[in-house]
Amino acid sequence: MPDSDNVSLLRLREFLPYRLSVLSNTISTRIAALYDREFGLSIWQWRVMAVVGDRPGISATEIGQLTAMDKVAVSRAIAAMIQMGYLERKTSETDGRRSQLFLTPAGRDVYELIVPIALAEEQKLSGALTEDEQQELERLMGKLADAASPDRELW
Repeated sequence: MPDSDNVSLLRLREFLPYRLSVLSNTISTRIAALYDREFGLSIWQWRVMAVVGDRPGISATEIGQLTAMDKVAVSRAIAAMIQMGYLERKTSETDGRRSQLFLTPAGRDVYELIVPIALAEEQKLSGALTEDEQQELERLMGKLADAASPDRELW
């Protein structure tokens, strides 16, 4: 049995991965409350919509890779959004085994309504930092992303 005096304690409030996760979840939940109330979208559905809005024709696998979302969460979000009439799935013209996702006209309308809300919330958060602090945060996030994923860019 290890000597308790020599064992390092994990203090979650000081543990960077925990703190980043809690901060990310808190921010996402805060913003999600706005688009859930107005548009009935979950966090996961909005993330899928945001990615498809930014990258029309993307596959479900690519969405999972870009968002670090679980395959099941991506699949459920896509299925729900197809049922809601916000997404459509098309077979790729160049690879019949690959499905591509696109916003429907209704999905595009909702996307265009949510984007300003999301950007306004981002501005509120950024407003807590000076311009120099925002640039430093951007630099530090890049360093952490490189350290966490040296083989591929996260964003």
